[in-house]
Amino acid sequence: MRRLLVVAVVCATALAACGSGSDSDAGTPAGDVALTLYNAQHEEVGQAWADGFTAKTGIKVEVRNGSDFELANQIAAEGAASPADVFITENSPAMSLVSSKDLFAPVEAATKAQVPAQYSSSKGDWVGVAARATVFIHNTTTLPDAQLPTSIMDLAKPEWKGRFGVSPSGADFQAIVSAVYALEGDAAGAAWLQGVKDNAKVYRGNSTIMKAVNAGEVPAGVIYHYYWYGDQADGGANSKNTKLAYFGNQDPGAFVSVSGGGVLKSSKHIAEAQQLLAYMSGAEGQKTLADSAALEYTVGSGVAANSALKPLAELGAPTVDLNALNGPKIVEEMQRVGLL
Repeated sequence: MRRLLVVAVVCATALAACGSGSDSDAGTPAGDVALTLYNAQHEEVGQAWADGFTAKTGIKVEVRNGSDFELANQIAAEGAASPADVFITENSPAMSLVSSKDLFAPVEAATKAQVPAQYSSSKGDWVGVAARATVFIHNTTTLPDAQLPTSIMDLAKPEWKGRFGVSPSGADFQAIVSAVYALEGDAAGAAWLQGVKDNAKVYRGNSTIMKAVNAGEVPAGVIYHYYWYGDQADGGANSKNTKLAYFGNQDPGAFVSVSGGGVLKSSKHIAEAQQLLAYMSGAEGQKTLADSAALEYTVGSGVAANSALKPLAELGAPTVDLNALNGPKIVEEMQRVGLL
């Protein structure tokens, strides 16, 4: 995880359109309420949001960190007994898993209004808090621009055997596979996945792929954008021989993965939990993200992302029903072809 720049948050009035307390805590001073945030986002991002919210409201937040499906499956197992008040992720399939179990409370209307509909659940039970773009990183010597694929679907063709890397064990690549299935259908998705299994070099982690491409070990790889931008910001030691290619044109390879946030229906502090979700997706929380070293995209309240990034509006991302991204199904499919 990269170090997050500290953003000062000045104590101010309570968040607009949020209640003063849940029914079970009516009259309880804010300082006596403690929320539990299950955080599958970057640890520094989750902690910065928690600290900023506490500084603003006086409401304490305990952060419990884990991976997307680790925490999603934990919430599903805990059910109504979960100690979590709010859950945030790196990718939306983990949000969809919890949503499918009907464990989220409806998001307040004012909070939903802060985030464009394409970055939130169509059911209205969670909203986007950040986003990351799928990119094709390539070595400029071994794979010049003229030889780049025009679609991520091309990577299943025989001519790409051994020429790109993927990290199938991570939730990032699994989300990308979910998008291919959702956009192209199960049959085409399965054929593509088999081709990727036959052609790809397997690595563990996006950073490992980036380093391998930079060293000329493999010509290219499928990663998320912020690994490259983060390395460039740190001097480019692991990316100096590479460039990013964006598929665009609503290609499945232009998929933008949404990091979601939702309030658990079982929370004993529903009103305060809704305030935390509103803060993260609102202007102050999104400014914290934009000013951080995470280099993820902002999605809420019209706050621009870090100016170093290619603008989100220029990515040509396809429209995907985020609740259709079926993580458990994709894991089974990847196991079936031998990628997991």
